[in-house]
Amino acid sequence: MGAKGIELTDRIEVNPKVMMGKPVIKGTRIPVELILRKLSEGATEEDLLDAYPHLSRGDIQAALAYAAKTSAYEETLVL
Repeated sequence: MGAKGIELTDRIEVNPKVMMGKPVIKGTRIPVELILRKLSEGATEEDLLDAYPHLSRGDIQAALAYAAKTSAYEETLVL
């Protein structure tokens, strides 16, 4: 189980036919990257929920968990 008992696959999908295969909130065209960028720019959860009515708090948490999980497996090559 993921963050707070939520499986990432319940909230995040990667489909080559949706947003060119970028990870999105399932059932929407809202990319995980957009959520992360907005949060990094200072947006609050409330700001995101107001701007994107199809988004839920669980979706935001899943986006953060997805980013944490994928970055944990990222490799950095020093040249």
